[in-house]
Amino acid sequence: MPTPAVYVGPEDNPLLTEAVERGGGKVVALAEAEAVVVSGGHGELPDLHDGVRWVQLPSAGIESWVASGALDEDRTWTSAAGAYSTSVAEGAVALLLAGIRGIGRAARARTWDGAALDGVQGTLRGSTIAIVGAGGIGRAMIPAFTGLGARVLAVTRRGLPVEGAYETWAADRVGEVFAVADHVVLAAPATAQTAALVGAAELAALGSQGWLVNIARGSLVDTDALVEALRAGTIAGAALDVTDPEPLPDGHPLWTEPRAIVTPHSTNPSTLRLPLLADRVAENVRRFGAGEELLGLVDLSQGY
Repeated sequence: MPTPAVYVGPEDNPLLTEAVERGGGKVVALAEAEAVVVSGGHGELPDLHDGVRWVQLPSAGIESWVASGALDEDRTWTSAAGAYSTSVAEGAVALLLAGIRGIGRAARARTWDGAALDGVQGTLRGSTIAIVGAGGIGRAMIPAFTGLGARVLAVTRRGLPVEGAYETWAADRVGEVFAVADHVVLAAPATAQTAALVGAAELAALGSQGWLVNIARGSLVDTDALVEALRAGTIAGAALDVTDPEPLPDGHPLWTEPRAIVTPHSTNPSTLRLPLLADRVAENVRRFGAGEELLGLVDLSQGY
C-alpha cells in the first residue's frame, strides 16, 4: 500500500503532523502533496495544484469555506463533521439544563435568594425535546436527554429514522416542531435553507415555558426577533453558544437579558477540539491510503 504524501498547512501544527504519520502518511511540501490537511487559514486555502486529490478541512461547519469560493469539484473534500460530536453535545445538554434549572439567573443574582427561582426551575423528565439537525452532534445528545427522562423528536433533511428518537420528521416540517416541543435545540448546518430558521412565529409557537438552545450557527436565528421574544416573556429563555452577529458586541441586549445565557462559541474548546481533529486526520489518512471511503465527506450541492 503506497504511503500518502500529505501537506499540513498553511500553519504549522505538530499535533496534526503527528496524526498524519500515525495514519501511515508522510508529511511533505505542498508541491509534492496528493492530500492536504488544512491547519489555520480561517476560510482560506493554500493554492492547490492539480495533483491534490483530497483536502481535509478543520471545522465541522464549512460555510466560511463555501462563502470564500474555495471548494471545487476537482477533488474530494472532507470536514470534521462528527469528530466533535460528544464535546458539543455535552455543551448543549449543559446549556439546556442551566436554563431550565435557573442557573443563569442564580449566577447573576449575587445574593442568596432561593425564592427568586420559584417558578423558574423545571425538569427534563417527561418533556419533549426537538433536535433540529440530527447529525453527529444531534445524535450524540439523544442518550443524554432520554437518560434524564425526556423524549426526543429529531428533525433531519429527509426524515429517516434516528436511533433513540421517538419520532423523526423531515426538514420541511420544521415549522411544526415548535408547537409540539417543550424545548428546541438547534444543531443544523448553516445553509441558505436554514438562514433565519427561527423567527417570531416559531418563538411564539414554542411558548412561555420553552427554552431555545443554539449550538449550531447564529444565522439560524433572527436575533432581533429573539431579543423581543425574551423581553416579552414569549419564551422561557434562550441558551446560545453561537450568535448573529458573532462575536456578540459588548453592550448587546442579550448580555443583560435575564432570560438569556450566552457562551462565546465554546462548547467545543480548543483543548478538546485539536486532539479530536487529530484522531479524525489519522483515521482519514489511513483510509485514504487504503482506498476506503473517507469520514466527513462534503456534499457541495448541499453546502455541508
